[in-house]
Amino acid sequence: MTIKLGVPSKGRLMEKTFDWFGARGVTLERTGSEREYSGAVSGADGVELVLLSAGEIPRELAAGRIHLGVTGTDLVRDKLPIWEQQVEPLAELGFGHADLIIAVPACWVDVETLDDLDAAAAAFRARHGFRLRIATKYHRLVREFLREAGVADYQLVDSQGATEGTVKNLTAEAIADITSTGETLRANHLKILCDGMVLKSQATLFRARSAALEPADRKALAGLRETLGLGR
Repeated sequence: MTIKLGVPSKGRLMEKTFDWFGARGVTLERTGSEREYSGAVSGADGVELVLLSAGEIPRELAAGRIHLGVTGTDLVRDKLPIWEQQVEPLAELGFGHADLIIAVPACWVDVETLDDLDAAAAAFRARHGFRLRIATKYHRLVREFLREAGVADYQLVDSQGATEGTVKNLTAEAIADITSTGETLRANHLKILCDGMVLKSQATLFRARSAALEPADRKALAGLRETLGLGR
């Protein structure tokens, strides 16, 4: 048995994760071609690198198929119900920062807060006969956030890409999406509600609570945590 460490398989998240571990004495590297999802670990005994998409890592952690995984806080909290019982955050890695926000058309001059959105949603349904649509891929997080804020008379519509464009394309009236600088929102004539911050996210190292551990695995995990400066 070995400790399986799940890391994003491409892009800046992979590179930054490799850098974070490398700065702490654990070298992660991709092996084979760009199309091969294989890797190697040095500087930590009994650890195997598993390259996955960031979106797969929460589910693999919850299923106990990997012991550790690096992914965004937003993905863990959206994909895993009662996430605290399934994974333990070990370290925030200081990159991959993004905010999950609620945004509406900039021309909605009377809609600045969630209370305004609730009123607008009620008026929209009365006028059009169907609920105001909010495009997002973060259904669980957004639904819980809006319920706690008392917003009703809306429906979530799924968007797996180019969410900012759904308002212009007339497939939604508002959006809930990740943003880092806000430039794409402004380019699509959208504004963030002043109290529309759903979650501040960043890349985080998580431990699976349900992953099976043999004595040798526990030793390897303790050694890795000590090397990374995370305690035992």
